[in-house]
Amino acid sequence: MSNTVSTAPGPAVSVKDSKQTEQRKAALAWLTIPALFFFLVFAVIPLAGVFILSFTNWDGIGAIGAAGLDNWFSVLADPGLYNSLGLTFLIMIVSWLVQTPISLLLGVFTAGSQKYRAALAVLYFLPLLLSSAAVAIAFKALLDPNFGLATGLGLPFLAQDWLGVPQLAVGLVIFVIAWQFVPFHTLIYQGGVRQIPKSLYEAAQIDGAGTIKQFFHITLPQLKYTIITSSTLMVVGSLTYFDLIFVLTGGGPGNSTRVLALDMYLRGFRANLMGPASVIAVILVIIGLALALFLQRLGGKDKQGSQLEGL
Repeated sequence: MSNTVSTAPGPAVSVKDSKQTEQRKAALAWLTIPALFFFLVFAVIPLAGVFILSFTNWDGIGAIGAAGLDNWFSVLADPGLYNSLGLTFLIMIVSWLVQTPISLLLGVFTAGSQKYRAALAVLYFLPLLLSSAAVAIAFKALLDPNFGLATGLGLPFLAQDWLGVPQLAVGLVIFVIAWQFVPFHTLIYQGGVRQIPKSLYEAAQIDGAGTIKQFFHITLPQLKYTIITSSTLMVVGSLTYFDLIFVLTGGGPGNSTRVLALDMYLRGFRANLMGPASVIAVILVIIGLALALFLQRLGGKDKQGSQLEGL
């Protein structure tokens, strides 16, 4: 009596199909090489160079000498670092609180199908066409207490020393940043809103939900990942506000607008202290990575989740 082993029928996979799958994967792997090359050349190698430079006493011109941990100790013991760090986080948080609701509401508004909204959207996005330096120069001229809008239009409340009072200078920096970057985040939210199925709103209307209820119970939940993406770009991007602040205030009055990126520039290219400037650059990278990872964790494990999750 012979024993027979029966196997359950399953999908037949030919050797030819498996070879084609492996070849396809190999072809896709080759396509990643250019991206990896550019990432290595323009990200990894410069970052490694800055990290090494933070342990030197180079002045930007002469020979490079080893400094050990002296740069790190001197920078971390400098009260100016913590003033710049606190100012950076202040501008980051207030900018997020100002830009997010405005961008969200404008994104929802411009996502409508009315023709006049398309015309308004063009006006909203005009600041994206201007460089930060040009924006700073324009606002610096417009808010000049002697020759700006206060004199030209006869508006006394604008005749203030906007760049000479620390509180006003910080508020002006936040306002100009919001004016320039709100259109960019509005565009992100506009795309997110247009991806929400209209059937959700139609069902809500049948149930008697008004516009406000639809916004809080449909629009906001469906924009979860869009909000995280926008917030990540906004928060991490706030660490690089340099050109706008440099042209607008120069870090003044005093050090009231000397954010971390500007502090790095002034140490490196004004004081010729490339080592301490590199220390601040490494700190900026660490803070940016930590903030980006934290915000992405808020989105849950599935970072590419559908907007229809939970429906």
